[in-house]
Amino acid sequence: MSATIVVGLDGSEAGNRALAYAKRLATLIGEECTLELVCVVEWSPYTFQTAEENATRKSHRKTELESANTRVVQPAIESLKADGIKANGRVLHGKVAQLLNNIAVETNAEQVIVARSSEQGLSARVFGSVTANLVMSSNVPVTVVS
Repeated sequence: MSATIVVGLDGSEAGNRALAYAKRLATLIGEECTLELVCVVEWSPYTFQTAEENATRKSHRKTELESANTRVVQPAIESLKADGIKANGRVLHGKVAQLLNNIAVETNAEQVIVARSSEQGLSARVFGSVTANLVMSSNVPVTVVS
């Protein structure tokens, strides 16, 4: 029986702890486990842009996605594969909690592993943190690593 674990990455130290925990689980599960690494460049409907910013939005988003892939996802995949752990990766643009849940459902994942959100202040109180939103809306179990 195979097992898939979705891991939310963001390049932070907390994200690295989530990856380390996922790696430990994959090692315990064995060679039938695949880690699906996901880095989401967040989209917010609450930001407003000028006409000039809108004109360059597509190329800016492409640059952000490429940077996240090069800086976060590919090094993690290479490290995992060097240790004999199966891993896939993707970088997406959108709402983090929604995309992580969609990927978990799409890959028939056993669980999602994420780091505790570092969001604070008014925004987190009004809209909720990404981690809290994921925990409340996920179709699979979510493990939150601090």
